[in-house]
Amino acid sequence: MSRRSPDAALPEHAEYPDLAVGHPKREAAGAEAVVRSLEASVRQLGPARAARLLLNVNQKDGFDCMSCAWPDPGHRSVVEFCENGAKAITWEATPITVPRSFWAERSLSSLADATEYWLGQQGRLTEPVHKAAGSDHYEPIGWDEAFAIIADRLNALDSPDEAAFYTSGRTANETAFLYQLFVRAFGTNNLPDCSNMCHESTGTALLETIGIGKSTIAYDDFGTADLVIVMGQNPGTNHPRMLTALEETKRNGGQIVAVNPLPEAGLVRYRNPQKVRGLVGRGTPLADRLLQIRSGGDQALLQAVSKRVLAAEADAPGTVLDHDFIAAHTHGFEAFAGGLADLDEGEVLRATGLTTEELDDLAARYVAADRVIVTWAMGLTQQRKAVDTIKEIVNLLLLRGNIGKPGAGASPIRGHSNVQGDRTMGVWEKMPESFLAALGREFSFEPPRRHGLDSVETLRGLQAGRVKVFVAMGGNFVGAISDTAAAESAMRGARLTVQVSTKLNRSHVITGEEAIILPALGRTEVDLQESGPQFVSVEDSVCAVHASHGAVPPIGDDVRSEVAIVAGLARAVLGDRVDVDWEGMTRDYDLIRDHISRVVPGFQSFNDDVRRKGGFVLPNGPRDSRTFATASGRAEFTATALEPIEVPPGRLILQTLRSHDQFNTTIYSLDDRYRGIRKGRDVVFVNPDDLDDLGLADGDRVDVISEWPGEPDRVLPDQRLVAYPTARGSAAAYYPEANVLVPLGSTALGSNTPVSKAVIVRFNRRA
Repeated sequence: MSRRSPDAALPEHAEYPDLAVGHPKREAAGAEAVVRSLEASVRQLGPARAARLLLNVNQKDGFDCMSCAWPDPGHRSVVEFCENGAKAITWEATPITVPRSFWAERSLSSLADATEYWLGQQGRLTEPVHKAAGSDHYEPIGWDEAFAIIADRLNALDSPDEAAFYTSGRTANETAFLYQLFVRAFGTNNLPDCSNMCHESTGTALLETIGIGKSTIAYDDFGTADLVIVMGQNPGTNHPRMLTALEETKRNGGQIVAVNPLPEAGLVRYRNPQKVRGLVGRGTPLADRLLQIRSGGDQALLQAVSKRVLAAEADAPGTVLDHDFIAAHTHGFEAFAGGLADLDEGEVLRATGLTTEELDDLAARYVAADRVIVTWAMGLTQQRKAVDTIKEIVNLLLLRGNIGKPGAGASPIRGHSNVQGDRTMGVWEKMPESFLAALGREFSFEPPRRHGLDSVETLRGLQAGRVKVFVAMGGNFVGAISDTAAAESAMRGARLTVQVSTKLNRSHVITGEEAIILPALGRTEVDLQESGPQFVSVEDSVCAVHASHGAVPPIGDDVRSEVAIVAGLARAVLGDRVDVDWEGMTRDYDLIRDHISRVVPGFQSFNDDVRRKGGFVLPNGPRDSRTFATASGRAEFTATALEPIEVPPGRLILQTLRSHDQFNTTIYSLDDRYRGIRKGRDVVFVNPDDLDDLGLADGDRVDVISEWPGEPDRVLPDQRLVAYPTARGSAAAYYPEANVLVPLGSTALGSNTPVSKAVIVRFNRRA
C-alpha cells in the first residue's frame, strides 16, 4: 500500500479563525448523510478499498463497526452502516501512516499542545517506539526489546498493585479475556476501563435492582413498544442506526418522548437513507414530545412521574399498577411508595425546569401504554445522583411490569463497540468471586481477591505515586478522563506509560518518564496467525455476541494483533510463573474461546455458537424469565432521596457533549452540522434568555470558569458564546476540550463516574 501524507493545512493547535455559526437542523440523516459518508470514504480510501470495507461492515460474515455498540437487526440490508460508522472506518483504515522521520522531527514538547484532531490525522502507527527516560523524542524499537523493557519495569515494582492496566471498549472479547488473565496472573485487579467514565452508574444501579448490569430488551422490542422514553442521549450523532429502530416504533403506532436539555436533530425528524421516503420525502417525525429538562433534573422527573402513576392507581384501584407482577417479582414497594408521598412538587419543578402540564402528560402517556422502553446514555450516567436516577427508571418500569415482556424494558445504550463484552470477559476491578474462582480453576493459579482501582482511583494513585506503571489497551485515557490538568500532571509522574494503539492521540504525548507505543491491528484488518486467518467477537448493547472478521490487509508488516501483543507481554513479564499456553492461543483464537467457555457463564458452546450466522444471545434473567439475581431474589424497588443541584446566581449548569463529526475523543472534522457549527470547536451553547440575564450576547468571547468547593477555579479559555435553544439554566461545551472544567473530585455517588453533565460555571467576558 502506498503511503499518503496528511493534509498539511490541518490546524495543529486549537485556533479556529474560520469558525462559522449557523442555525441548528431539524432533521437527521437523509441524502446529505449518504453523500458525506461516501465522499469522505472514497476520497481518503479510494473507491475499491472504500467499497470493500463499507459492504462488509456489520454484515454477518463481516467486521463489527467500532463506532458504537448498537445491536444489529436480524435481517441485514446490503448497506448496514451509518454516517459516523463510515467515518470511523475511514479513520481507522486510512492508507496514511506515521513515517519514521516523524519521531525524529517531532519532540514531545512540540506535540504537547497539538489537538486531538491533528494528532489523529497523522495516520496509522506501524512500528513500536520508545521514549527513554530523559528524552524528548520517541525512537523506533523492536518488539522483543519493547516487551523486555516493559517486563523489566513491571517486575521491578515492589507490588503488582503499583501498576494499572486500562482497557478501551473497542477491545474484542478474546483480547479482553487474555488481558485480564495476564493482569491477574501478574497479581493485581487494577483493571480500570472506559466504562468507569460512562456507564458505571448503569451497572451499579441495575446490579442492585435487577441483578444484571445490562439491557433487558432485544432489538425487536423497539418495533413493538407502545412508548419509548429517550433520556439523556443524542442518537442521531452517537448511535445513528438507533434512529431506524425508533422509526419502527413510530410506524408501528408507538410514541416517543425525548428528555434532554438540548433539542437534537435526530429525535425531531429522521430521513432514513435506505428508504425512498427518507431520500426524497420528508422522512419520519420521531419524538412526539421533547421535555427540555434542566441538566441534572432527571431523578426529580422520574420521581414525579412515578408519584402520578401511584395517584392514578389510587383513583382507579386495580387498573394501573401490575399488582401480580409486583407481588410475585419485586421487593420494597411499600417503602418506595411511602417515600414518594412527601415529594414536593415545587422542588420538582425547580429541579427539572418543566411545567406541571409536561409532567402530567408524560405520566398519562406512561399509564396509557402497555409496553414501555426507557432508554438512556451518558446524559444520565454522568450526574452526581446518576445511580439513584437509574434506580428511579427501574422503579417506574416495575410499577407496570415493564421488565421481562416483549416491547418493554430498561435499555442503556453503550458507546464503545465492545465495552459491555469487556466486562463480561472480566475487565473490571471488582469481578465477583464466582468469576475469579472459575478463572483460577481453569489456569491453576490463585487470582488476587482484593478489589483494584477504577479510572478515577488510578489517577489518584498516579498523583500520589502509588501507581508507577500505566498500561493502556487502546483508548485515550488522558484525553477522556476529567480534570485535564490534574490528569496530565499525574500521568507525567509515572515511571512508565505503555499505549497499545492504532493512531496517535493525547495519551501518546502526555507520558511518564519512560514511554512505549505498541502498534495494533484495527478491527477492519485481516488477522493472519500461524494457523490461518483469525476472527474475534464482540457483545452489543442487547447482550448479542457475534463474530468480527477483518476485510483488508494490515497497514504494515510490523503491526501485531491485540491478542498477539497481550500474549507477548504476558510471556515476557510472567515467564513460567503460570502454566498458560500464550503462544498456542496466539496461533489459534479458538483456544482462547475454549477457555472462555469454561470460565464465563453463557459461553458454554462459544466456538460453535459464535460461528452461527448472526451469533447468539447471552442469557438474561430479567428479560428471559423475570428472575432477578439480587439479595432478595426479586427486583428491588428503591426509595431515593432527591437532592436538586443548587446553582448560585449568575451561574449555569454545563454539560459536555460530542459534536456530530466525533467518536469519543476522536475528532473526524471540525464541523457539527446538526448544531450549525463549522470549522471550529471553541463554542459554548447557552439559552438566549440566560445570555440576556447575564448581560452577554451571542458571539461574545468568554473564559468559562468552573467552581468546586475548596479548590481553585478551572478555566476553559476564549470560547465563543452561541445563543442556542438549550433548557434554561443549562449550557453545553464540547468534550474532551471541556474536561478541563470537571473536577476530579466531582464523581457520581456509588459509581465514582466523573460528573461531566453537571458542572457549575460562570462566564468572564474577554477584553
